[in-house]
Amino acid sequence: MKINENFLNLKESYLFAAVGKKTAEYKAAHPEKDVIRLSIGDVTRPLAPVVIEAMHRAVDEMADPATFKGYGPDQTCYGYEKLLQSILGSYARKGVRLKTGEVFVSDGAKSDCGNILDLFSADNVVLLPDPVYPAYADANVMAGRKIIYADANEKNGFLPMPDERVHADIIYICSPNNPTGAAYTREQLKEWVAYAKAQNAVILYDAAYEYFVTDPALCRSIYEVDGAKECAIEICSYSKTAGFTGVRCGYTVVPEALVRGGASLNRLWARRQSTKFNGVSYITQMGAAAVFTEEGERQIRANLDCYRKNAGIISDCLDRLGIAYTGGKNSPYIWLKCPNGMDSWTFFDYLLAEANVVGTPGCGFGRNGEGFFRLTAFGTEENTRKACERISGLFR
Repeated sequence: MKINENFLNLKESYLFAAVGKKTAEYKAAHPEKDVIRLSIGDVTRPLAPVVIEAMHRAVDEMADPATFKGYGPDQTCYGYEKLLQSILGSYARKGVRLKTGEVFVSDGAKSDCGNILDLFSADNVVLLPDPVYPAYADANVMAGRKIIYADANEKNGFLPMPDERVHADIIYICSPNNPTGAAYTREQLKEWVAYAKAQNAVILYDAAYEYFVTDPALCRSIYEVDGAKECAIEICSYSKTAGFTGVRCGYTVVPEALVRGGASLNRLWARRQSTKFNGVSYITQMGAAAVFTEEGERQIRANLDCYRKNAGIISDCLDRLGIAYTGGKNSPYIWLKCPNGMDSWTFFDYLLAEANVVGTPGCGFGRNGEGFFRLTAFGTEENTRKACERISGLFR
């Protein structure tokens, strides 16, 4: 037998595993140190009360033969009606009309960002920004696809625009972006949609952080752009929106208007999911259905405001120190330029040893990430303030 040798082309370790290993080694050597982690995008606020109440009700239903749920609806990839209607309602409030059959419930955006590639031939050319969330690149390396990169850098505000001289079949866009925190305006996304249609390409639009957007010039869904339903798949998550990192639920929109090679991608995705996926648990779906209710949105906004406040604390700290950065507004990520010309891993080691603060080295996100560093606003306010005091002490 033969293995998939494309796996051998992957880097030896996943970025966040390397960060975790170095952090664990430091803590083992210095158990007396109070290490603050602002590295991974894991949330710290608990689930909203309305979500907990909905999940408790669902648990009670599972204890009663009259309301017990086994397998989900016949096409489990579509999810339960209550959840689907709440998702459609959230889109309607953004001015986007979707059909029930265009929404597919999943166990999270990360899974779908990789699994959606099953629909596309391995000889398609993939366009990624650089720097980029590592899972995008790794999933395509595993499949043996050719990857080309769009330069995201200081000069363009880490928001590369399409180049008509470059051909691509699959285009990844994450806005607000992970890791840089930069977000495309509506006008900029119009250019990407026009480019994708001209290339007969498909945009994979990661909208995991859309609930952090408050600027009306920015889109919360790519479908706010005319023509996007003919060229874009939108992948969404409850993880950052509602704190579901440990619960696992997301949804992907594949419009019926999206056709390639004479085939409906909506139907292909439905076929793929019904074959390889058996749905998200009823209890989880009922919790998710409560998120986009009026009370649910009020409660999750309160949690998101805590993270926005943390982002402001970090941004204010960097402003006082004169350290350049992107993000911090409309995003939970702050992408800073390493002080004093340090490279990314040198700054990681310095910050860990001298301030006991952990972030993520920018070079782990790609060549253009060298010399940059990512901090997240997902910590507690107390730890965020403490970390900023330590950073200020180093660079004041």
